[in-house]
This record gives sequence, structure tokens and C-alpha cells, in this order.
Amino acid sequence: MTLKELELFYYLCDDPHISQLAKKLSISQSAISLSIKSLEKKLGEQLFDRLGKKLILNERGRLFKEETYTHFLALKDAQDRFSKDTLSGRLKIASSKTLGEFIIPELIYDFMVKNPNASIQKDIKNSAQIIQMVLQGEIDLGVIESECNEGSIIKEKIAEDELVVVTSDKSLSGEKLFIDTLSDRRWILREKGSGTRELFLQALGNAAKEIKLFMEFTEFEEMKTLLSNHTELLSCISSYVVAKELKRKELYTVTLKNIDLSRDLYIIFHKDKYRTSLFESFKSYLISRFKEF
Repeated sequence: MTLKELELFYYLCDDPHISQLAKKLSISQSAISLSIKSLEKKLGEQLFDRLGKKLILNERGRLFKEETYTHFLALKDAQDRFSKDTLSGRLKIASSKTLGEFIIPELIYDFMVKNPNASIQKDIKNSAQIIQMVLQGEIDLGVIESECNEGSIIKEKIAEDELVVVTSDKSLSGEKLFIDTLSDRRWILREKGSGTRELFLQALGNAAKEIKLFMEFTEFEEMKTLLSNHTELLSCISSYVVAKELKRKELYTVTLKNIDLSRDLYIIFHKDKYRTSLFESFKSYLISRFKEF
């Protein structure tokens, strides 16, 4: 049964004159009759007694109205809401840890303030995990910090990011150094699967074999604490993560010679994803806001 069939049925419950209803709704009497017959056929019962040209709601019709009218009003309300407010609904997204802790939360907050009927559910995973979540249809959209060459995934560049090598050893700042001059230092890097770690090791090439990977970390505060307490430690991380510490001169950057640590940040989603107005609006919003950073 359709909402239109139900709507005509309830109209006739209040006023059983088909001719008057047809005039009121600017449709033909036959269209109304066919709609009611279709509804009765689907239910397998007559809802009206036909006494000459009159339609009289019978006992089954009264019961059907009593059982369904409240639900009909709820469905109509939902239909009206969706037609008038296309930016309602729930999006599931996932972002890499760097973006998910330092940028995305503020953007989600601002978007939801402007669109109170929209809900954005965020998860934090590494880039490799996010790609798999998109492939499996577990999320609507992902924000990653590494390349993605999956044929079923569409990626759109949203910004650029610069990785920096950092330390609490002030003596290393202000100089340009070759990576092999730091081979006696201990390095702490993100876990495997992290886009940050992958880019750093790829940028080093064969020289990656010369660095001493002392520890892996997943929490940024853990990394910052270790760096602050141990001057012999080095790490490579997004400039977003350590912006405050660099400004306060709690950490210092180490410039590497002949190594490019810039990277592109991407939005990714499945090529078969149905792109609702909410999806397109949020995606466009992310792209526009990332231009501010």
C-alpha cells in the first residue's frame, strides 16, 4: 500500500463523498475509486460498504483506521521532513589519528551546529584500516593521510600536510642534516599501517635501514612526553600534532637534507556509494574548511 492510497482512505473516512473529494484535490473520481479498490485488494477486505453511490465506512474499515492512523501521521511527518530538510540523517566517517584528534572534531562540531538535524559519527583508525572500512561499506567517508589505489575507491585531495622530525635536543635545531648523521639516535614512530610512518620510511628509501627504531606509539601525548624527557629521541610526525609544542619551544624541528616529507590528505569513499545531499554537503564543507589550515 502507498501513502497516497492511505491518504485518500482517511479523507473518505471523514467525508465519504467522492465527487467532493475529487474537486477538493483536483483529481478525477475514477482515480480515487481505483486507489481505494487497490488498497482493499492489498488488504484482502472491503473497507467501505457501497450503498448505491454512497461509501459507508464498515466495521473493518473503522478498525483499520484506528490501528493505522497514528502510524500514517508519523510516516507523513517523516516524509515532509525529508523533503524539506535534505540535510538530515546520520553519516559514519573515520579519520586518521592525526586529523581525528586535532582537526576533524572542530569541523564536525561546526557543521552540526549549522545543520542540527544532521549527526556525524566519527571513528579514529589508521589509514590502512580506513581503506578497508570503506571497501566493506562500514563507513560513508574516510579521511586519510596516505595514498590509496583501490579501484573501488574514489579519492579527492583536500589539503597538504608537512611531516616534521622533532626532538627536545635544541642543539639539533637550525641545521640541515643528512639522515645518516642521526643513526646513533633512537627513533620512536607510529604503529605499522600509519600513513605518517609509511611516508617517512618511503621518503628515507634505503637510508631507512640506518635508523634505530626504538619504540612504536599510538598515543600522541605518549610520544610528546617521551621526547620531552629524553633528548636522544627523535620522531617524525605531522606538524599539526606538535604545533603548540614547537611554538612554546618545548620541541624543535630537525631539517633533513634531500628528503621531502610533504604529503597529500584525501577524502575517500566507495565508488558505488549513494551520495545523499547530506553526504555531498559534508564532503564539500570539509574540503572548504581544510583550505583554511
